[in-house]
Amino acid sequence: MRYKRFEDLPVWNDAIELAVQVYALTSRPEFKGHWSLKDQIERAAVSVSNNIAEGFERGTNNELLAFLYISRGSAGETRSMLCLLERIPVFRSLGKEIKIIKPKAESCSRQLKGWIQALQDSEFKGERHVNQRTSVLIERHKSAKSFLRNLLKSELRQQRQQRTKAEF
Repeated sequence: MRYKRFEDLPVWNDAIELAVQVYALTSRPEFKGHWSLKDQIERAAVSVSNNIAEGFERGTNNELLAFLYISRGSAGETRSMLCLLERIPVFRSLGKEIKIIKPKAESCSRQLKGWIQALQDSEFKGERHVNQRTSVLIERHKSAKSFLRNLLKSELRQQRQQRTKAEF
């Protein structure tokens, strides 16, 4: 499926939900006096969706990949911060909320990993947005690949037939 807007991407929507959940968590009184922890986890959580959006709006797969890696790193940073909060005594009362948020961060990481892998495995490496020129190039590439595959099959068939004749 091709998405035209980053707002339609499931991973972006999950990343937004992650940020909303983190902001709800950091609004709790336990964060009073812990400004740096609050700021760090909020910035990490917001960075997940923002980097997906920025990469999506860029023109090439390489640029998109770079931002998806940053986004995935931010999801990992968010998870790491949640793990840290679980171990700091003043935040232990938030354990239930943290256990709800961590799987959302993990889900974002998994989705980003899958998308990154799909982009890396793609034969189409240039501009992301297919236009008339790029669709002609893609079609030519597919046609050439199919021709070479059929040629190879034909040659292998001929070689097998020649071996069979030579054996008799």
